[in-house]
Amino acid sequence: MTKKHNKNQVVLVAGATRSIGRAAAIEFGASGATVYCTGRSITGNTTGRPESVNETADLVTAAGGEGIAVQVDHTDPKAVQALIERIEKEQGSLDVLVNNIWGGGELTDRGAPFWKHDLHKGLTMLERAINSHIITAHYAAPLMISNKGGVIFEITDGNTDKYRGSFFYDLVKTTIMRMAKTMAIELKPHNVAAIAMTPGFLRSEAILEHFGVTEENWRDAISKYEPFGLSESPHYLARALKAISADLKIMDKSGKTFTVGDIAEEYGFTDVNGTQPHWQRNNTTSSNS
Repeated sequence: MTKKHNKNQVVLVAGATRSIGRAAAIEFGASGATVYCTGRSITGNTTGRPESVNETADLVTAAGGEGIAVQVDHTDPKAVQALIERIEKEQGSLDVLVNNIWGGGELTDRGAPFWKHDLHKGLTMLERAINSHIITAHYAAPLMISNKGGVIFEITDGNTDKYRGSFFYDLVKTTIMRMAKTMAIELKPHNVAAIAMTPGFLRSEAILEHFGVTEENWRDAISKYEPFGLSESPHYLARALKAISADLKIMDKSGKTFTVGDIAEEYGFTDVNGTQPHWQRNNTTSSNS
């Protein structure tokens, strides 16, 4: 593969408060990128968790980049338009969009069929996790097109059309895959890629808390749940995004959905602990593989 440098890239991580979004911002920052870190609440209070985009931006700067925190509700077209106009005014370009907005965890009624699922929660999930991605890509794409290149990363869950355990959740994650495919077709003449990425069993802040461990001692939870041994840190997928964005042949990947395990093996990077977990290949407990 042919690579280029990530240094001096302008990156927008939409949904940068925690987990994959935070890790992506930090990883791009470590390569010297300017990273706009956005989220619904600048203080991290929208879900009752302590993380904030302010902290993420500080971590980007500490890693060697320039972190810029911006409070943005990505379901609000005017707010997103203002964000992109600010990026254009301050930077003149946008190289990478990480469309990582979610906000649907507290809205998912696991085990409830669609006719029993709370309808308001379900429709709100579609607004937060599909509409927000469309709105953000809609305003970001012209800036990339004007600079004759860029990549939109769509973060999903799973790389197949297998049922994901809940109607609305399934609809969100499979739609994200389809979005990457269809955006890629329309963006191809402009040298802008659209790629969907899925993690495996992710050690997010919430998952670590659920198992009563930290990133430092996460292996202690394997005795409680053996498949946790195949889990991965958010930085694993973040490194996949950075590796792909630095590839001069990135357009060959446009329109497709990739697992972080496959990308790690292709580009030769590891997770933070030096391993290359591959959840989709090695897990035998999930139907979503």
